Amino acid sequence: MSYVIDRRLNGKNKSTVNRQRFLRRYREHIKKAVEEAVSRRSITDMEHGEQISIPGRDIDEPVLHHGRGGKQTIVHPGNKEFTTGDRIPRPPGGGGGKAGGKASNSGEGMDDFVFQITQEEFLDFMFEDLELPNLVKRHLTGSDTFKTVRAGISNEGNPSRINIIRTLRSAHARRIALSGSSRARLKLAVAELERLKCEEPDNFDDIQEIEAEIARLRARINRVPYLDTFDLKYNLLVKQPNPTSKAVMFCLMDVSGSMTQATKDIAKRFFILLYLFLKRNYDKIEVVFIRHHTSAREVDEEEFFYSRETGGTIVSSALKLMQEVMAERYPINEWNIYAAQASDGDNWNDDSPICRDILMKQIMPYVQYFTYVEITPREHQALWFEYEAVRETFEDTFAQQQLVSAADIYPVFRELFQRRMTT
Repeated sequence: MSYVIDRRLNGKNKSTVNRQRFLRRYREHIKKAVEEAVSRRSITDMEHGEQISIPGRDIDEPVLHHGRGGKQTIVHPGNKEFTTGDRIPRPPGGGGGKAGGKASNSGEGMDDFVFQITQEEFLDFMFEDLELPNLVKRHLTGSDTFKTVRAGISNEGNPSRINIIRTLRSAHARRIALSGSSRARLKLAVAELERLKCEEPDNFDDIQEIEAEIARLRARINRVPYLDTFDLKYNLLVKQPNPTSKAVMFCLMDVSGSMTQATKDIAKRFFILLYLFLKRNYDKIEVVFIRHHTSAREVDEEEFFYSRETGGTIVSSALKLMQEVMAERYPINEWNIYAAQASDGDNWNDDSPICRDILMKQIMPYVQYFTYVEITPREHQALWFEYEAVRETFEDTFAQQQLVSAADIYPVFRELFQRRMTT
């Protein structure tokens, strides 16, 4: 068995192998720190690295040593307070030299171990065990991605891909085939020559005749080349189409007047987290951004996150636009269709039943997964209760969650896109 050890150095001149081993060992600490960082970060700071702190007690290495053994009784001189069997209370905190404690004139200790994880490592931990639910292989047209795979052995190819073992094996077989009979006769001639030299040393004529035959056979064998162009064998590599699933994510955000700046900020952070997740984990995926108030409009990424346009609230306008875009650009036989909607739940009274009907009849039968997050610290609005009827009908493909504060974004996101066990 062969082992390949990566000795490349990372940016800080540390071994990549050792760093990966360290990250695996303290995975739980790092994941907890990443979850806390996501909840307190701003929109523009979402995908930067993070400084991780690990308590000093958790990085201590176990030490094996030989004890004195046996049962011993030790009397410490000057002990006036304790006897055998007494329970000694733990010393109060604040001393020991630990960072964050109160000033003390005694004690010593160690600060927590602090190190920096990169942006890539931060995103790896952030999106660990997450995936788009119900992703299936759809019909692909015009796939332009290929992967190089082994396809056996060829007699022609690039010298850099020569198969040495197959080449030497072929050369050896050719030499056996071309010189096998000559070697057999040479073996008999050598044996006959030895017999004549031992039994008939005066028979010079026969000895000379056999020696000439041996020289002729050896010359014939030596004329067979050790390696011929016919023997060369090459590893054959071919490009094989790499089937990948195509998916589209519709992001629907409420920007009506009832959405406060804090509520919009939470919605934007949720969608930024979703956008990073999609772009990082999937190559063949498109994102459609839709903003809505009384009317809905498809926008680009910049306008979706930073436009200040606002107005009344008619949620059905966004769902109708989504259905139109689906029918026009994303055939259900080729695309996995996903949607994520964020709103404060405040909607025009007569519009919520319309939203339910659009979802149940025109959208949910054709999508892989639809998520709705309601950003409100108070009781649920009418839209939430209408969506509950959708969830009862489409239990596996529809999910809804409530966000109260920015701290809820990451836990809710993980719950919505947690990798599901396949049965």
